[in-house]
Amino acid sequence: MKQKILFICTHNSARSQMAEGYLNATYGDHYQGLSAGTKVTRVHPLAIRAMEEIGIDISHHRSKELIEFFDQEIDTVVTVCDSANAVCPMFPGSKETIHVSFPDPSTATGPEEEQMKTFRQVRDEIIVWIDDRFGKK
Repeated sequence: MKQKILFICTHNSARSQMAEGYLNATYGDHYQGLSAGTKVTRVHPLAIRAMEEIGIDISHHRSKELIEFFDQEIDTVVTVCDSANAVCPMFPGSKETIHVSFPDPSTATGPEEEQMKTFRQVRDEIIVWIDDRFGKK
């Protein structure tokens, strides 16, 4: 049975979405990646583009609220931003909670290509962390 990993960030628009997509694409035989936010928004178009660049399609993802997962047994909850960790330092029914803070790429300003550099950098940091934490199976 696959372990359920829930990635949480404030808006469930970039960091948690990229983490969910990468975990499922790379380690989906052992884990089921999920994501949610403390506030529902949308999946950021530049997060979708950053993941497309590495062959992962998250265009079908949607922003989800934490409450959608309250009745599920979650093996590991990963808060990927300080704000989500402050709001949700523990999660009902989770066996383990991890906090790792990644910069919010959606706050990047300037021309779109400059913003994409930020999304790529955060995507790559998330990949390194996931490979280190979950790739040891």
